[in-house]
Amino acid sequence: MNTAASVPALAERARATGALAIDTEFMGEGRYRALLCLVQVAVLDAEGEVEVAVLDPLAGDLDPAPLAAVLADPAVEVVLHAGRQDVALLKRAWSTEVRNVFDTQLAAGFAGLRSQLGYEALLQELLGVRLGKSASFTRWDQRPLSDEQAGYAREDVLHLLQAADAVKERLSALGRLEWAREECRALEAVTDVRDPDTVFGRLPRVNSLDPGQRAVARALAGWREDCAAQEDRPVQSVLPDAALVEIAKRRPRDLDRLRQIRGLHEGTVRRRGRAILDEVERGRELPPIPVEGTRPPSTHPGDASLIVLAEALVRARAADAELAYELLAARADLQRVVSAARHGTDEPDVRTLQGWRRELVGAELLELLAGRRALRVGPDLAITVDEL
Repeated sequence: MNTAASVPALAERARATGALAIDTEFMGEGRYRALLCLVQVAVLDAEGEVEVAVLDPLAGDLDPAPLAAVLADPAVEVVLHAGRQDVALLKRAWSTEVRNVFDTQLAAGFAGLRSQLGYEALLQELLGVRLGKSASFTRWDQRPLSDEQAGYAREDVLHLLQAADAVKERLSALGRLEWAREECRALEAVTDVRDPDTVFGRLPRVNSLDPGQRAVARALAGWREDCAAQEDRPVQSVLPDAALVEIAKRRPRDLDRLRQIRGLHEGTVRRRGRAILDEVERGRELPPIPVEGTRPPSTHPGDASLIVLAEALVRARAADAELAYELLAARADLQRVVSAARHGTDEPDVRTLQGWRRELVGAELLELLAGRRALRVGPDLAITVDEL
């Protein structure tokens, strides 16, 4: 395990070489938000060899400020693999931004490799390196760490810079390096900070409540976030989503009526019942919250076959371009495109119809749904797109 004294040296090497690889180990089970337990960093030394440091945020003497500043420096490339949660966790735990991200898993999809390719599989396919991934699901918050855990953590970044170079080489040959970089830039905005308004808007069936009931649901959602954060426990253990919405719908005034809510355990009523009722009363006094926007049009029976047709086109173009299909569209995206075409509404704000994706397949998809393109099976059983 490296000491906190190595942090300034790591930051200096990252600035000198313009890159560092980083990974984290964390524990999320039983907590409000994940606990950062280890940070592994790889940089190149003066001889061009990989130097790995495993830093312990739980040791109490780690000052991450030099590395936090490097993560926020757009002149230094931050290399990760499947790094969405790592970015969010580091931003919160180290009070920093993370810029100039290069995610090898995400980028691999642009290089003709499988989507969601695991780190071990990526190294084996690109570098012929095999890892002994034996300690992935362990208690990273317990000390001391075993030699097996320390070795696993070190291996997670040991080959990451080399893997990034190999992916970039493939991307450059295909002319897609900027596509991958554009996709990676979106990771800079990820966060694990829970916004009560966003949590409220995602509650199940919340749009079925009337405006007064929605105000109660918003009050309960904010209260639940505060409780979970103060006690460092999952929000669902404080008050499950379904019970929260049902409480907002019924707006009980006493504990007996609260106990009638399905999915609300007696222990929750005993421990938190009075606080819940107080929030219900507070919510009654809040301004009603109307449902914003318009409800999406109902699904047409014929949409399912059109979505399948659209997916066939997207998969064909993905195969032609040797891109992972998942980089181009999701079924929900195609559902919105098909629905807009059927109802004659504006193009939906989906990634398939934007940027390089529109050039590759989005514009053609709209033509297909407008009846100006047709799909057929060629002699080699490949899908062919014909202009009508």
